[in-house]
Amino acid sequence: MKRLELLNGYLRELKSLRSTDTQTYADNFLIRRAVERTLQLAAESSLDIGHQIIACEGFRRPDDNKDVFVILNEEGLLPSDLLLNLIQMARFRNLIVHDYATIDDLAVHTILQTRLGDFDLYAQAIVAYLER
Repeated sequence: MKRLELLNGYLRELKSLRSTDTQTYADNFLIRRAVERTLQLAAESSLDIGHQIIACEGFRRPDDNKDVFVILNEEGLLPSDLLLNLIQMARFRNLIVHDYATIDDLAVHTILQTRLGDFDLYAQAIVAYLER
């Protein structure tokens, strides 16, 4: 699945930036923009994967981006303990895209440092689904 390959590539890029300390992140607009955009692309890829599975399987139509992950959870593709984090990912994607003037640099740096594993767990769940 092409989008899964893209997601894994975005995660590699983000992980390469994890060593950026808070002060360097705050001072370097190129790193900040790279992280923001790559997080957006990772979220978009995750959502695209979910939409594709929902359409192929004939699952109910999602009401919004957050609902993509809810449906995948309802259908047994995603573990419940990951669902809240994925919903927060969808909200973060909306913030980056629609409310970019209010982005909190420290919050984004914290996501870079602590939340990339959510994408990894999502990718693993998708691979497990594809291998069924």
